[in-house]
Amino acid sequence: MEFFRIKKDIPFMRHALVFNVISLITFLLAIFFLATRGLSFSIEFTGGTLLEVSYAQAPELEKLRHQLEADGFADTQVQNFGSSRDVLIRVPPTKNAPTDVSSSKVGERVMASLEKVGAGETATAVAANKPELKRVEFVGPQVGKELASDGALALLLVVIGIVIYLALRFEWRFAISAIIANLHDVVIILGFFALFQWEFSLPVLAAVLAVLGYSVNESVVVFDRVRETFKKKRGLSTPQVLDHAITSTISRTVITHGCTQMMVTSMLVFGGAALHYFAMALTIGILFGIYSSVLVASPLVMWLGVSREQFIKAKVEKQEAVV
Repeated sequence: MEFFRIKKDIPFMRHALVFNVISLITFLLAIFFLATRGLSFSIEFTGGTLLEVSYAQAPELEKLRHQLEADGFADTQVQNFGSSRDVLIRVPPTKNAPTDVSSSKVGERVMASLEKVGAGETATAVAANKPELKRVEFVGPQVGKELASDGALALLLVVIGIVIYLALRFEWRFAISAIIANLHDVVIILGFFALFQWEFSLPVLAAVLAVLGYSVNESVVVFDRVRETFKKKRGLSTPQVLDHAITSTISRTVITHGCTQMMVTSMLVFGGAALHYFAMALTIGILFGIYSSVLVASPLVMWLGVSREQFIKAKVEKQEAVV
């Protein structure tokens, strides 16, 4: 299905060097911010106190967040757990505070803060929807180290899998170009999180892994059209083949990425604090995924020396035996 069709190929490869210089500068800036500012890890990675609270009626999470912040609990995560009446609260560790000893005291302070919510309502309403503590436990930093190492291993396995898949389906030049472009997207996402010190949590890590798969899908679509153009159209130079492949897939790109971004924008606007950074990571990944698939991966393929001869097998003429 196509919304529109561009009859004349857009000369993307004519400006390939300019776009790749921009990409290199953006990439280096992301590396700089990661090295100097680092990531602001969530409680899953740093440890902290975990509380599960139950209500008779579904509470307003925003009111809980504001009250906890007003009482000095900074960067606290509040989200529903299981049902709209159950709330999971993650409190980051306080500097220079004991770990296991302070977790019970933190729980008492959090519960006291939660009981203040709805103070303007009638006493009957407040008593009817009083928070009930189900469990409180301390999450040690060792668990966070394991999660970080597991996340890095998952990222590495995804990268290796993508390289093997593209090398088998296309050729090594396509595999190298695609993985460089995809890692370019991942590093830029992490750079944004380091620059603005947004919280890096497990959902954000899941978004980063999703972006890897999403970006490689766009690269595969373009590479498929490149291979098809090499086989069907003779007389075109490699830059012209790449321009034709990108131009002919623009309509598909607009439909796919536009629909995906609509859903992600809905999560970003209406998903609340629990989904905010997850949706933010996906938004950055989708935007830079389009850019890298068209203006990073394709020029790299061209500079690595892709040509028509790599896809067309030469016919070997059989010579008849002379009797």
